[in-house]
Amino acid sequence: MSYQRDFPRRLNVALIGAGSHAYRNLLPALTFLPVTLRAVCDLDAARAEATARQYGAVPYTDTRELYARERLDAVLLCVGPGQHPALAMDAFAAGLHVWLEKPPAFRAAEVADMLAARGDRVAVVGFKKAFMPATDKALEFARDFGPLRSLLAVYPMSIPTDGATVLREQHFTNWLGNGCHPLSFLLAVGGPVVAVTVHRGARGGGACVLEHRDGAVSTLHLADGGNGTQPLERYTLFGENAHLEIENAGRVTLQRGIPFDYGVTTTYAPPGTDSGAVVWEAQNMLGTLENMALFTQGMYAELRHFCDSVLEGRPATRGTLEFALHVMHVYEAALLSEGGRVEVDETTDFTDLHRV
Repeated sequence: MSYQRDFPRRLNVALIGAGSHAYRNLLPALTFLPVTLRAVCDLDAARAEATARQYGAVPYTDTRELYARERLDAVLLCVGPGQHPALAMDAFAAGLHVWLEKPPAFRAAEVADMLAARGDRVAVVGFKKAFMPATDKALEFARDFGPLRSLLAVYPMSIPTDGATVLREQHFTNWLGNGCHPLSFLLAVGGPVVAVTVHRGARGGGACVLEHRDGAVSTLHLADGGNGTQPLERYTLFGENAHLEIENAGRVTLQRGIPFDYGVTTTYAPPGTDSGAVVWEAQNMLGTLENMALFTQGMYAELRHFCDSVLEGRPATRGTLEFALHVMHVYEAALLSEGGRVEVDETTDFTDLHRV
């Protein structure tokens, strides 16, 4: 692990959008990344000035002036889905690499526009759940105990009714703002999706069923009504003679089972260590890194992948615009399902990009 001050090579970056999320998450993460923050740009001049002063950067309120005056390698966009596409394409046109926060846009077509404008630049979208340490362990599980049979996700949300209106009028709903979290995990681990079916309960909640191209099925339980301020995020992967459980990004359990003979076995803890459960869990005894949300939730990993890809002159392989486009196609299909099976546009393939 290196800190910003340790890196011999750094990217010159600008932060565009200095709101609460950027201040709480992006700026603290820079301490651990090979970057130098040259500028902060925000429509709120006072906020841009105060933030830039704190980090020894130059404040701006206009990206055109920013690009004309500063020598940058990349920008970090943290505004909103309505502004991300235009800002990303302007940055690409200026020859800059782009990291942008989720959700990348309101519609899949806007992500396709960004993809067409990207050229040879690196672009990574901040789908943090696709970058969690727990996700890396899930990908190991899929490799070692695969092929996956099914996946289960539990997340506190619902999917709006009248999805056509939501899409047409570009409403910002929880399904857009936070639904991309479980969706990005399920797509990163389960692979591309060919069809989506949503069943809603009369009292809220329901289930979003994803049919993966390789034959696995994911069920996203829409735990509407659950207390979102308490731990309520679960993932379970079912492979060959084992399953993996992920609880709230900080605990991973591999369930290997025990030697068992129905009506005969008398102990749940037989001798040896080659059966039973294996648990990985962030510890909170020391003031260390692996228990910090920046690391457990994947924020550091997504930004580090972006920085390393730029510095090493190679395309990104995770959180790409191809991946984002597929996430958005699944998002849209779920809005349009209304209990029916909706096939997902597969014109853009990210199969070779999401594995570690």
